[in-house]
Amino acid sequence: MPRPPDPAKRRDLLDRVREYVLRNGVADLSLRPLAKALGTSDRMLLYYFGTKERMVAEALDIYERRPLLRTRGLLEAIGRPASPADLRRFLKEVWRQFSDPDVRAAVPLYFEIMSASVLHPGRYGPVMRDIVTEWTLLYTSIFRDLGMTQERARIQATLLTDASLGLLIAPLADGHWDRAHEAFHALLDSLEPGWHTTR
Repeated sequence: MPRPPDPAKRRDLLDRVREYVLRNGVADLSLRPLAKALGTSDRMLLYYFGTKERMVAEALDIYERRPLLRTRGLLEAIGRPASPADLRRFLKEVWRQFSDPDVRAAVPLYFEIMSASVLHPGRYGPVMRDIVTEWTLLYTSIFRDLGMTQERARIQATLLTDASLGLLIAPLADGHWDRAHEAFHALLDSLEPGWHTTR
């Protein structure tokens, strides 16, 4: 009977795979050069993960510093917003976290994987759909806490999620993070009047 994969070894490989793809991307990712860089073999990587795409998706999914997990941690630390003013302060902090070097370095890779998941859902799975859905559900629950109906909360969450993702794409091409920063605050200016409601 074959020995089951070592969980500690598997986790170590995932952490090192993530570091590798953060530096090199996935467009030209090949198992043999990756395995050589990690000091293992392509057969061993397939033994642990089955496919290259599954390995990459899992390596990103367990990344503790990915923005969604950091945002959930922030909610736990400071509490859920109780007013539109609280929500604005919270969202400004969420946006500020994208200035963190660890997060900023990972953003291009996440968009690369998200695009690949749209073009090749059979390889990477519904990564794009899952990321958008998770952010939208999180924001929907926050808007619901402010007293909005489910439908109104969902619409506000969709506006916020989709516009924020859009504002993260352009600076990857032109490097103008300062403009994106200003545009995000203008976005909050335009959305905040719609957050005021009575319970």
